[in-house]
Amino acid sequence: MVPKILVSKGQLFVERSNGSGLLPVDQVLFYGIFENDFDLLTGLSIWGGDCYPNPVALMNCRLKLPCLARAMQYSCFASKRGFISPDLEVKGDSGQVIKWGNWHCGENKTRLRGRWQHKEAAILEPFFEGQAVRLAMIGDQYWQIKLEGEDWLKSIHHHKADFMEVDTELLADTAQIRQKMGLDLIANDYIVGADGQKHLLEVNHIPNVTHFDALKNAYIQSIQDWLQLSDQ
Repeated sequence: MVPKILVSKGQLFVERSNGSGLLPVDQVLFYGIFENDFDLLTGLSIWGGDCYPNPVALMNCRLKLPCLARAMQYSCFASKRGFISPDLEVKGDSGQVIKWGNWHCGENKTRLRGRWQHKEAAILEPFFEGQAVRLAMIGDQYWQIKLEGEDWLKSIHHHKADFMEVDTELLADTAQIRQKMGLDLIANDYIVGADGQKHLLEVNHIPNVTHFDALKNAYIQSIQDWLQLSDQ
């Protein structure tokens, strides 16, 4: 899924999908999260040509834990976290959550129950009680989505997930993180507690646009707008 590329003398080349050799490329549209896409994003950033979304921002946000650490510098709802080095054993109770790796959609997250040890570094955070929501921004459009799930893990993919009234504070927070981190698209996940307290959970640099038609149509429109600007 991720092609090999060459950047030489300011020109981007990509391997052919059939046959041998390389083809020159003038513009790139990138969408998706792939296990081995970090080098591709780095190469596109070095190339510096026409690419949507901004590959430098994608590269800076691709690794989930560093992305959260950056976003916490700009968010008004950056609750304190802990950090666990690789292979370090910790112990605790279910009032804490551990997150590791670079996958989204509820992957690589667990409640801390007893002893825990992992080969990767991890974030340690409180278990925030409340409603999980997502603030998505594409172009000049935005939405707030109520995330749902059968247990404490909530997702946009659940059949009960749906649009809800936009919280202006979360919208402003998401817009600030988007601007500071240079992202063309963004979807921030938050927890809103019963007491009104809000907590930033995660920044999605490649937000899901396939689950709701409104997001898909906005994404397609953003591509069309980008192509028109690139042609000028």
